[in-house]
Amino acid sequence: MAINVGKNYGVWKKVGGKFGQLSAQEREVKESNNTYAFSFSDAELLQITIPDLYIIYGDVKFKERRMYFRPTNELPDMVKLRFTLSGNGSIYNEVNKRQYIFNANQQNIIYMPELEGTGEYDTTHPYQFFEVHFAKDRFLQLAENSNPALQRLADHLDAGQYSQLAEYNLSVSWAMKNCIYDIINCKYTGGLKLVFIASKCTELLVLQAEAFEKERIKIEHAPIIAAPDQERIYYAREYLIDHLDAPPSIAELAKICGINEFKLKQGFKGVFDSSIFSYLADYKLNYARELLLDGTPIKAVAFQLGYSSVPHFSNAFRKKFAVSPGKLNE
Repeated sequence: MAINVGKNYGVWKKVGGKFGQLSAQEREVKESNNTYAFSFSDAELLQITIPDLYIIYGDVKFKERRMYFRPTNELPDMVKLRFTLSGNGSIYNEVNKRQYIFNANQQNIIYMPELEGTGEYDTTHPYQFFEVHFAKDRFLQLAENSNPALQRLADHLDAGQYSQLAEYNLSVSWAMKNCIYDIINCKYTGGLKLVFIASKCTELLVLQAEAFEKERIKIEHAPIIAAPDQERIYYAREYLIDHLDAPPSIAELAKICGINEFKLKQGFKGVFDSSIFSYLADYKLNYARELLLDGTPIKAVAFQLGYSSVPHFSNAFRKKFAVSPGKLNE
């Protein structure tokens, strides 16, 4: 199945064969939420446009594994903040001979001015993604005098080179997820909505830039961890997440993962910049926030995540977020 990769970015129009920004009267938040039934997929797309920004949140069920992307001359020059929330996919771009992989809970920043190639997607699981497209000039303004990670990307953009923030993707942090949730569920209207969404998109950019710069520094200074031990440490994290309601002790976790306690504790700290149970406690509270925002009752959340009592959960939640869980559950 072949599709055209052009989109209606809302804040741009063609004037005399060139792209120009819309008039002041047209500079407003434009939002649409549509469901589509294509031969190759069923999709629900939330699209938001404001000056210099195009946002899209997609929930897609692919019917065909492979798709073909045709080039278009109608795309303005934009930089993509890419967040894959669930599902897996990849795009091979014939223009620059590069493959871009999008796995669940991964993020990156990509500059791809032209696209012609093939996409492959998992047809067995829903594919959810969130993207913020910054106009190139606006992105360069924000990147000026920022941190090294963002400035290196800006240098490539300024030279018109295909690039991404790093060759590897990083996990979507809870702060990023909360930011995305705030954008999707924004209740403001008019000018306040425009300011709020623009500020949240800039916050996402800052969070990504900070995450990749921290990762670069960590890699440079991290002790060398043997590949088998690294695999066991990542498995330890996944095991903890799968057993939030009744996590094992460190000794039990070490046996489960086939690594000694010292290596597990030191390696976990080196890889995730957190002790095992600090990571677990933080993950549980952030997950609890998601459940509460989705309407799950407080008692059910506390039980599901293994807290000894609702007051214990409420105290921990209030300490982290400076708000009671009841305020989110209203």
